[in-house]
Amino acid sequence: MDEANPDSMRLKCWRLIKRDYLQWVSLEGDPNNLALGIALGVFAGVMPVIPFQTVLALTLALLFRASKVAAALGTWVSNPLTWTFLYYTNYKLGAWFLGLSGTDALFRGIMNSIRTGEEWMDVVDKMAAAGGTILAAFLTGGFLLGLISAVFSYLFCLVFFQKVKQWRDEVRFNSGAW
Repeated sequence: MDEANPDSMRLKCWRLIKRDYLQWVSLEGDPNNLALGIALGVFAGVMPVIPFQTVLALTLALLFRASKVAAALGTWVSNPLTWTFLYYTNYKLGAWFLGLSGTDALFRGIMNSIRTGEEWMDVVDKMAAAGGTILAAFLTGGFLLGLISAVFSYLFCLVFFQKVKQWRDEVRFNSGAW
């Protein structure tokens, strides 16, 4: 297929969406454990710790006895399409919460590095070099946004996985598997 063809790109996008949807629907387990795993993964995915998001999600899933697979899937909320939004929101929320001002020039430099696609370790180095207040704003904002996102994703996914379980039970019952 031609990469420049918009129809080809649209078809690839729909295939990826279908694949991801089928992965979610095929998850097995208790709806509460699955929803909690997704919520913990979303929390970790929102945190500005890109190289360690999956490790954080799996550690939290172990601590809270949630689905580890669902936790790993939940980190997908953080991806190249959302990084700029997440980092911007994390910083702004954290700076507001901590009452910081006067660090916007440093912040713009870090956001420009993210937008231009610099290596993540270089971005992390710039964040560390910018000082503790910038890092504190990113982490505080990530924690707050992560908590908010985790609550909403838990509630949404709990209903979703309950419906999937109900549908599976109906299919098994109607097929005589019971």
